[in-house]
Amino acid sequence: MMFLLFPFIDSGLGMQKPQLLVPVMAAPNRTLVHPAYFLLVGIPGLGPDVHFWLAFPLCFMYVLATLGNLAIVLIIRVERRLHEPVYLFLAMLSTIDLVLSSVTMPKMASLFLTGIQEIEFNVCLAQMFLIHALSAMESAILLAMAFDRFVAICHPLRHASVLTGPTVAKIGLAALTRGFIFFFPLPFILKRLSYCQTHTVTHSFCLHQDIMKLSCTDTTVNVVYGLFVILSVMGVDSLFVGFSYILILRAVLELSSQGAALKAFNTCISHLCAVLVFYVPLIGLSVVHRLSGPTSLLHVIMANIYLLLPPVVNPIVYGARTKEIRSRVLHMFSQDSR
Repeated sequence: MMFLLFPFIDSGLGMQKPQLLVPVMAAPNRTLVHPAYFLLVGIPGLGPDVHFWLAFPLCFMYVLATLGNLAIVLIIRVERRLHEPVYLFLAMLSTIDLVLSSVTMPKMASLFLTGIQEIEFNVCLAQMFLIHALSAMESAILLAMAFDRFVAICHPLRHASVLTGPTVAKIGLAALTRGFIFFFPLPFILKRLSYCQTHTVTHSFCLHQDIMKLSCTDTTVNVVYGLFVILSVMGVDSLFVGFSYILILRAVLELSSQGAALKAFNTCISHLCAVLVFYVPLIGLSVVHRLSGPTSLLHVIMANIYLLLPPVVNPIVYGARTKEIRSRVLHMFSQDSR
């Protein structure tokens, strides 16, 4: 093991002193250099006092996301009349959001509260893999929910025969498998790089594109594979979701009764909100990362919105707009008050 001193900052007395001493682990063949840990910045430009106070709303968001998604999963599990494709997909979505929020928010809250920036190298890679894999799974479930709405509105008589229980289970398994397979190589292609410059990750969590930029070796494989995965997973999913809604909108507009058209499209509002909350920040973040220069405050804010907002917003939207879930929650609260 060796230590790197970087960068140098002016102490205000005409002298310079090292900002931090970071241990670095070198491979036996001395061709690879890996840091013992990375340093998480949090939100660039904000001091420790601001970070400290931001930890409290972040903790509140985590509690809200945990309770909301857990309530949806338990309600759908207990209520047998909710064992329909649309609710089963919602339970899968809430489960993914529950795990995703647990992977990101506690570490962020700890960073903001304590100011401890270090995250061990392998832990960072594990967090990065889980974030990207879970995001791919969420994208697949959103696509499955769009397909469910398409069949329910455009081919209502075939809905029960097309989306059977085994079919829904296979779709969920396929979403899980695809997310794992596509993003499993990421930690390994990051480990083949050397990190002999700065080890400061400019986000509050570990992302592939952010870690990749810290390498001092050729990252062509990482760039190509990262772009391939984004286009073939999230890109294809978003295209099919958009195409599904074009067909849904066309079918709704062809209905003779305006009331029936509004009622049919109203069943899509919750899912449409979830799609916008997930894909708009994701697409914006991908564009900003590839068209702009070094990581900036804009990158960090968009990444935080992309990862933190869906687990909090989805249970609120679905809980407020889904009559069966809303009535069950109100019934639970009325029993508690008694």
